[in-house]
Amino acid sequence: MENVLGYAVVTGASKGLGHELALELARRGYPTLLVSSTEAVSAVREAITEQYPVDCQSFVVNLADENEARKWAEKIADEYPVSILINNVGTGGSRAFETADMDYLLRILHLNILCTTILTKSLLGNLKRNTPAHILNIGSMAGFTPTAYKTVYPASKAYVHAFTKSLREELKGTGVSVTLAAPGAMATNPEIMQRIEKQGFFGRATLKSTSDIARKYVDGMLRGKRLIILNPLSYLLTKIIPERCRVRWLSKIVKREL
Repeated sequence: MENVLGYAVVTGASKGLGHELALELARRGYPTLLVSSTEAVSAVREAITEQYPVDCQSFVVNLADENEARKWAEKIADEYPVSILINNVGTGGSRAFETADMDYLLRILHLNILCTTILTKSLLGNLKRNTPAHILNIGSMAGFTPTAYKTVYPASKAYVHAFTKSLREELKGTGVSVTLAAPGAMATNPEIMQRIEKQGFFGRATLKSTSDIARKYVDGMLRGKRLIILNPLSYLLTKIIPERCRVRWLSKIVKREL
């Protein structure tokens, strides 16, 4: 079947939000290119091809490896017409900076910052040839507030926020829209659920289901929205509470996870 719509690239597609985003795009008729570091992504591809009449390809790539990520993105740019890029892959956690091992810290930086930058750079020319095109970068509410015991994670998401907004301005008039999504807590796996439970009421109050989030993110991306916030109360608090107070408050909440 000839593809009317360009391909949608979804990173971190084997589980959680990436999985749901892939399903949502396929439901809307987009052929998809799914990438993850685990073989579980092939099961997502099989589920999509069984349910929807669209082409779906899956790839196992270590996106935390700069060279591997770049080679894969350049291969995709050469072989497929891409009209959507969703930079969803990322990682985080809660550890005291002093005791966190270097591999843990570098993995956050590689996935959250370098991978997003490399894939966007490598696929941008392709996207501009297949307009209207869209880039959706998954940031985090954590990107609005520095937080002790997370340190590198909110810093990496602050980069994603600034990068997305800057690129959106740069690409005005090109037919490529750039959208920032800033989710709060998501029920993506048991480990995250346990961490959220330890945060108490605030953590549980911001929790959203990944299927509902995915639908709203795809809606907003296709409409070319600048910023998608699904928890306006959390966002409002970042605007009205002074940063020094937010840092102290959130750090106390996160410390409960340790």
